[in-house]
Amino acid sequence: MIRQTRTQPKDRLLPFPVIEAAASGDVSAINQVLKHYEGYITALSMRHLYDVDGTPRLCVDNEMRRELETKLIIKVLQFDTTRAA
Repeated sequence: MIRQTRTQPKDRLLPFPVIEAAASGDVSAINQVLKHYEGYITALSMRHLYDVDGTPRLCVDNEMRRELETKLIIKVLQFDTTRAA
């Protein structure tokens, strides 16, 4: 049983049927998984960049974000739902 925390209430978890569908290659389900982790991926993709005056700016590194999304998709497609149930 997965223990719930205050930051992750039960309704914030991905339903298992969505995970199963995504693992079998359903594009709509994969998009739901990406949407679910969008904020986390964006947070991981943040980088400090400097403008012309040398002022630091916090920006999303789109290349890094795409790499993380791609890795998530690959892992979802490799996920074995028969052992998870």
